[in-house]
Amino acid sequence: MTAPILSVEDLAVTFATAAGPVAALQGVSFALQPGEVLGIVGESGSGKTVACRSVMRLLAANAQVRSGRILFEGRDMLALDEADLARIRGDRIAMIFQNPSTHLDPLMTAGGQVAEALRAHRGMGAREARRQAIDLLAEMRIPEPERRVDSYPHQLSGGMRQRVMIAAALACRPGVLLADEPTTALDVTVQAQILGLLKGLRAEHGLSIILVSHDLGVIAQMCDRVVVMKDGKVVETGPIADIIHRPRMDYTRQLIASQPALMLPAMPSNRVREPILAVRNLSVHYASSRGLSGLLTGQARHVVRAVDDVGFSLGQGETLGIVGESGSGKSTIARAIVGLAPVHAGEIDFAGRSVRRQDAAARLRFQRSVQMVFQDPFTSLNPSFTIARTLAEPLRRHRLCAPADIAARIAELMAKVELPDDLLSRRPSQLSGGQRQRVGIARALAVEPRLIIADEVTSALDVTIQAQILGLFKKLRDSMGLTIVLISHDLAVVRHLCERVVVMRHGRLVEHGVTAEVFAAPRDPYTQELLAAIPRIAIA
Repeated sequence: MTAPILSVEDLAVTFATAAGPVAALQGVSFALQPGEVLGIVGESGSGKTVACRSVMRLLAANAQVRSGRILFEGRDMLALDEADLARIRGDRIAMIFQNPSTHLDPLMTAGGQVAEALRAHRGMGAREARRQAIDLLAEMRIPEPERRVDSYPHQLSGGMRQRVMIAAALACRPGVLLADEPTTALDVTVQAQILGLLKGLRAEHGLSIILVSHDLGVIAQMCDRVVVMKDGKVVETGPIADIIHRPRMDYTRQLIASQPALMLPAMPSNRVREPILAVRNLSVHYASSRGLSGLLTGQARHVVRAVDDVGFSLGQGETLGIVGESGSGKSTIARAIVGLAPVHAGEIDFAGRSVRRQDAAARLRFQRSVQMVFQDPFTSLNPSFTIARTLAEPLRRHRLCAPADIAARIAELMAKVELPDDLLSRRPSQLSGGQRQRVGIARALAVEPRLIIADEVTSALDVTIQAQILGLFKKLRDSMGLTIVLISHDLAVVRHLCERVVVMRHGRLVEHGVTAEVFAAPRDPYTQELLAAIPRIAIA
């Protein structure tokens, strides 16, 4: 066997905290062969990301490497000076991060961020770097790359931001790519394109990849070998087929069993349901900014038809899934329902009354009845509030209970979402992603809604926590009679939780029906494409 291009040997990393040192990695070892794709799986807090960041020497200031070596092409990354390290980062080794919102510079255009590595490591001029940036954006399947090259991160969808980050990482065609959940925020068709692109780069350029993912379907599709991590340790490693079909450890078996693709599908109820939400001929259009040059030349605004003539309905206690690619309009529909997006045309009725024509009192009642749980609980929760204050705020605002009863009501909400009371004094930054998402659900439940709109609530969670959140939604639906609209790019999640599904593409509804029937016999070619793109966990 040839020598590894990258090897991690007996790596131990601790973080200094107010409560004392926390061991993030304990004696972690693994190796990456030239041209190999190595998968790393495990729950949040298992040490997957710390291991990758250690390779790049991108650990926080309170981190200390207590032991071990990280050898890249025979050189110890931990012993390099800053100048040598700068020459390797972004050129020979690159990293794709999980959350593009926090890793893209909000003050730089997409093209500027892709071109930065080309100018730094290849000495390109601005014009040539911009041309190659456009080519890379096109390679990432970003629509209208000549226009998007000048867009800022906030002007792009989550999926587009992730693709910009991948383009920036691949700009210099590195030898090793560290990909930390690179497809978590992407719909299945774009995920398939990105994975296909990485496969092509591996085949064409001999790219070696470490792929961190909570999706064992992605790991099974992409990787030669896999490392399973738990609590900062490697608990199992081996060829992917052995890990999937013959796992030795109970923890590995638990990870496999938690995959949404292996869960039972939702079955529609035969009982007659009272209608609760009707969307008819809904259109949401946006006029994009012209910029200074457009204003000076009188250029017409570009109109984006985010949602175009969409209609569907659902009954009390029903769960409806809305699926489609990034930019398909699924989140815009949710925002239009709750009044966060301007409605160009059409009607939205809730409990038989128009949502668009409400006086102040009716609007307040509607806001109580319809609540939204957002994709990223870290940004949707006030970072300065304790969990107790977060849950108390809607109770006070809507005067739902006497001040003396607020503490008891908060305890009930924590019990509903299966969180311990000792978290109430903490702030969002002190909770895990799954705990933050449960707090977001508890906040929505505080006002006793009839309808919850859940926008990509499991996309950033590892599979075991994802399974817990899906189970929680099922319990809440069955015990409280909640109606749920679930927006997701993960068709396996929709198949498991939702009785009916709406398929969106380019702002239009292309298919709508009972989930089991749509999955078994999709009529529209686009739905067929979506289903065909779902990563399969089975390995021949």
